[in-house]
Amino acid sequence: MKTAEIAQRFLDYFEKNGHTIIPSASLVTDDPALLFTVAGMVPFIPYLSGDVPAPYPRAADNQKCIRTNDIEEVGKTPRHGTFFQMLGNWSFGDYFKEGAIRYAWDLLTSPETEGGLGFDQKDLWVTVYEEDDEAHDLWLKLTDLPEERIQRLGKDTNYWSTGLPGPAGPCSEIFFDRGPAYGIDGGPATDDDRYVEIWNLVFMQYEITDVRSKYDFDIVGELPNKNIDTGMGLERIAFIKQGVDNMYETDQVRPVLDKAVELSGRTYGANHDDDVRFRVVADHVRSSLMLMSDGVTPSNDGRGYILRRLMRRVIRSMRLLGVDRPTFEVLFTASRDAMKDAYPVVETDWARISQYALAEEATFLRTLAAGESILDESLTATKAAGGTTLTGTEAFLLHDTYGFPIDLTLEIAEEAGLSVDRGAFDGLMQEQRARAKADARARKRQLADTSVYRDLRAQGETVFTGYTDLEAESQVLGILVDGVSVDRASVGQIAEVILAETALYAESGGQVADKGVIVGPGYELEVLDVQKPVPGLISHTVEVSTGEVGVGQAATTVVDAANRRAARQAHSATHLVHAALRDTLGKTATQAGSLNRAGYMRFDFSWGQSLSDATKTEIEEIANNAVRDNLEVTTRVLPLDEARSLGAMALFGEKYGDTVRMVDIGGPWSRELCAGTHVSTSAEIGLINLVGESSVGASNRRVEALVGLDAFRSLAAERALVSQLTTSLKAPREQLPARIAELQASLKAAEKKIAAFEAKALGDRLPALAAGATRIGDTVVVAESLGNAASADDVRSLALQVRERLGSEAAVVALGAVVNERPVVIVATNDAARAAGAKAGVLAKGAAGVLGGGGGGRDDVAQGGGTDAAALPAALTSVKDALGA
Repeated sequence: MKTAEIAQRFLDYFEKNGHTIIPSASLVTDDPALLFTVAGMVPFIPYLSGDVPAPYPRAADNQKCIRTNDIEEVGKTPRHGTFFQMLGNWSFGDYFKEGAIRYAWDLLTSPETEGGLGFDQKDLWVTVYEEDDEAHDLWLKLTDLPEERIQRLGKDTNYWSTGLPGPAGPCSEIFFDRGPAYGIDGGPATDDDRYVEIWNLVFMQYEITDVRSKYDFDIVGELPNKNIDTGMGLERIAFIKQGVDNMYETDQVRPVLDKAVELSGRTYGANHDDDVRFRVVADHVRSSLMLMSDGVTPSNDGRGYILRRLMRRVIRSMRLLGVDRPTFEVLFTASRDAMKDAYPVVETDWARISQYALAEEATFLRTLAAGESILDESLTATKAAGGTTLTGTEAFLLHDTYGFPIDLTLEIAEEAGLSVDRGAFDGLMQEQRARAKADARARKRQLADTSVYRDLRAQGETVFTGYTDLEAESQVLGILVDGVSVDRASVGQIAEVILAETALYAESGGQVADKGVIVGPGYELEVLDVQKPVPGLISHTVEVSTGEVGVGQAATTVVDAANRRAARQAHSATHLVHAALRDTLGKTATQAGSLNRAGYMRFDFSWGQSLSDATKTEIEEIANNAVRDNLEVTTRVLPLDEARSLGAMALFGEKYGDTVRMVDIGGPWSRELCAGTHVSTSAEIGLINLVGESSVGASNRRVEALVGLDAFRSLAAERALVSQLTTSLKAPREQLPARIAELQASLKAAEKKIAAFEAKALGDRLPALAAGATRIGDTVVVAESLGNAASADDVRSLALQVRERLGSEAAVVALGAVVNERPVVIVATNDAARAAGAKAGVLAKGAAGVLGGGGGGRDDVAQGGGTDAAALPAALTSVKDALGA
């Protein structure tokens, strides 16, 4: 049974049983505590927690997920994958334990000919929470399972919570017994790989508080509405139904594994370590493909870092399989073909995805080449010093700074006859992980407890009237001060105010919040911020300017009209620039983020190289031509599928409902899903002045522009500057570039003459410096300050000439000078001096310490520097002292 068929059978079964089928949410979640959708429940958290009323009593879905916390287990067990699909059925205050158990057992054990999954009940085991007698008795009542195949387990395996105050409850898990060939008898309680968990039924029935750990908390009481959250691992069902040993050999993953085998020339099943690498390649390629299909691009932080890590682990694994040439084109194409039926976007967006994949591979292959060079130097130095072990610090530096994998370091070191201090490396890695976990915990603690908004959201969604009105009369529904619900707020207090209606725009979709005031009988509130703390609810952060505001009072929101007008101009300008970019660069230049505020817009897009001046001019001209053409701006609210079929652009990672707002500027030329505020016609934008273009990662670029009056003011300032230059340089505007180039050439020529003069002046001192040499023991020493010098290179050149003049007996030259107001010391030694133990690097480092800086280098010539030019004589004396010690 193919993976896609299993998923469809699941959805068909639950649709037939009254469940609303929900499309998979993006892998990029809007939950601030998470980078990705890590579990099937993530999109339903607002409904499960009660923060937002569920729009349906029961639902089912096939949710795509990414989880990398156990990435080191990938390839080693039959079931660990970084990308997986979670089939789930959900009840929000509808059916509870009996319904969940009945549905699960019926679907699992019904014959395939009747739409079921056809499991033999003799192969199934069940676990329940040790104190959940109700679930235990229901399994006996509703199924033919014998008592001995229903096992009671503790909180660590059969009790679900988020680790935070809120809903929690016992769970019941269904396991498939793979048979005696795969492990020991005894059921799931043995925690043996023989028993594969295939379905988890979570019974959310309690409210918990005072959470001391995920399994140590106080139960306050039962929830008013009990929920069901179940999760069936699609890949786990697939490998069982397809008769293979693990998820990597299923129909959606095996094609990549086979291509990796073909590229390597090795045999799958012949060597355990190679088999793990083949599975890592197969899993990580699919995960990377799916992440990029949801708009994630490789970078050095956040989601992009996780993607980059996955992709680089693929390259590392292929290297360890003996393949050091590019492989992504073959591997990602295989994954695309395996996944395109279930997720058509991987084919329709293939040009963009493959562009990122191939660019990342090329970049990392260059990184590996550089890392190998650095590693070779370290290995050579270790050998030269008589060592047999590369330090853990050096291995960690390669890993952390250059992205060089530790297992490649181990392999290359072994080939060189050296070992690596793995213990020290692991210790440094553990310290890094501990810092990361501490940061994550700190961020988690900083997140607001959204349960405070639950009762307010239950009263309905906040109505936004700001598309058509700049004022809206309403009523105060709630007030929060420091996250606590209060009845009123008085002068000087900062508070959150929740209204039934508002004309003030809440920050979203890249557009910043409106400015304005809220007024009512006897009070006025200055609006500091407007946000959506939970879906459907708008919160106004305000400072009470006058009077006192209370719950239940009348309130009128008043938008700052000038600020809103400029914000609308900026947001519409962003859409025009996006369309202009796609006209100029092609359809792969897709949006990766934006920011719009009054007078300014910033737009990030997927592109791997800087834009030429001519391209930036073309983009700016296309956008301003659209402004000139006074294109009509229209908005429509329509079903999401219809908007997509009309070609509307959606922002990757943005969460959209069943109905969306589509904004057209000039018809389909600029057509995007957008909830922001916009002008009525493009001419209202006024002017777009592109002022910046830069990199925001290996695969993304950013353009910045001033809009409207701000754009005019910028151009006016440039005009004034040009006017000043024409006056100062006595040249008309069109001749300014040539005149400035002429002045630059003259200046460069003058600087070259001065440098030559200074170099000659230094060179003229050569005889005197050599003649002034002194002896310290058996070593001839020249240690002199030269005063000011044009460059350190000039000082180095003179030091080498003096060393040459001193002949073959042991000689050390230390010359100091002030270069660009900073002191520098160059130390040079000849062969005889080095044989006697005088090393330039050591001497330069000591002198630099006197200067308040650092230095070092080779044994024959080295450089030091610092900040205290007055200490140059003392620094040179330190060289003499070191030689005489």
